[in-house]
This record gives sequence, structure tokens and C-alpha cells, in this order.
Amino acid sequence: MKMNLPSVDVIGLPVTALKLNEQVDLMVQWGKQRLSKVVCVANVHMLMESQHDGRLRNTLNKADLVTPDGMPLVWMMRSLGEKFQDRVAGMDIFEAACKSSEAKGVSIYLIGSTQTVLDAMEARLRREYPNLKIAGLESPPFRQLSAEEDEATVERINSSGAGLTFVSLGCPKQERWMAAHQGRIKSVMVGVGGVFPVYAGVQKHAPKWTRNLGFEWAFRLAQEPKRLFGRYSSTIPPFMYLALKQLALAKIMQRQVSVSTDARFGLRNPS
Repeated sequence: MKMNLPSVDVIGLPVTALKLNEQVDLMVQWGKQRLSKVVCVANVHMLMESQHDGRLRNTLNKADLVTPDGMPLVWMMRSLGEKFQDRVAGMDIFEAACKSSEAKGVSIYLIGSTQTVLDAMEARLRREYPNLKIAGLESPPFRQLSAEEDEATVERINSSGAGLTFVSLGCPKQERWMAAHQGRIKSVMVGVGGVFPVYAGVQKHAPKWTRNLGFEWAFRLAQEPKRLFGRYSSTIPPFMYLALKQLALAKIMQRQVSVSTDARFGLRNPS
């Protein structure tokens, strides 16, 4: 059963209003119980994709956690009342969850990317978290699995005993995959997008100051201009429009409530 956690509506979708450590604590706690949960790590691209992808929108609405990965989401949440909301990004989730899982005896499973990336990740994980239980690593084929292959994947993850399953298949494929396997996979499924190649050292991680200023997109664009230019040009401007529209409406509603309250108590509302 989905918990009733605090959230903020960001352009029509619920984003969980908990800090990074609180969200990671929940994931690991659920993982220890081997609960079948879905965690969507949301950024501007994901929210904009959901505007015309009904399946993705449904998945986000039903997810157990929707974390604010991108700084634009964090700024929106702060502007809408969650003044102390921090960024709950994929890489930060992955590293914090691995550290906590190591301490609490929760095993992890990695699915997605290439075998080369997974091998590099395993080597780094064993250096940084020597007592972390790695239940399995799997690079699925770049095609739709047959029903038999899919059932075999479910069986491998369940029999491995993994409490946390990190999924790196790209948006919206990984979100659809998690939604399709909720209730079947006895593990907390966390969609971490491009975290795998970054953690493996195949791609560079944006400097912290860049991430804090909300310019990670520019850093990534410089690395992969051909792949990302079209995505960013089609998602960032419309997101800004929808975000500014939402903030303007929220301000109008706040003013109306203030005027109504003043009128109720016979106070004059200064202009």
C-alpha cells in the first residue's frame, strides 16, 4: 500500500517533499523488508515527457516516491512552500543508499547499461563499500524481452534476495519497466537513469557548483550535444512556461485568500 507522504504539485505531478536522507532512509527501510516499491527520480525531461505520455504520467502518480532530481524542481518546491527542500538526485541516492545498505545488511541488484559499465561499477563498489552485498548485475538485451525471458529476470532478482534494485534503462523505459514489475519483483526499484556510466567513470560527473546552480544540463550538453540538444530545446522552454504559469496562479490564489481573510475580519488590505 502506498504511504501518504508529503508532496508538492509541480506542473501537475506530485513530487515527494522529503529531504535526501529521509527519502534514502525510506528506500533502505523498505528494502530491508523486501517490499515491492517504485521510486522515480524526476527531472525536467521526465515531467515534460509525462505531459504527452499517459503511461508515464500514471506511473509518476502511482509511484511510492518521486524525488526532485533537477534543481528546477527544487526551486519550484521551495517557491511553493517547501523552503528547505534539497535536491534528491540519482547519484546522491545511489551513493547514500549503498552506504546505508552496507551498514544495514541490505543487498543491491543492478540492471541496465552494458556489461563493461557494470563490471566497472562492481569494481568501484567493492573498493568503496567492501561489505556491501551485491546480489547481481545484469545487462539486458536492447530489445523487448519475451514473456519467458522477463519471467526469468523476475526470478533472478527475487531469488537473489536483493532489497534494492537500481534500474538504468533511460526515461521513460525504466519507469515503464518498474511499473510493469511492481508486485512481481520483491525489491525497491529505483530508476536512476544515467547514473551507471557516470559511477563507472565512463562519463564525467558535473562539478558540485554546477549542479547546485542548476547548470548540470549545460555540462551534460557539452559532453553529448548531438543526443541532448533536441531533448533540451523541446523540454526546457515549455517547462519554464508551465512553471511560471503555475507560480503566477499560486500567487493570485494566495492574494485572493489574503483579501478574503481581511474582509472576513474587517481589515483593510493595503494595495
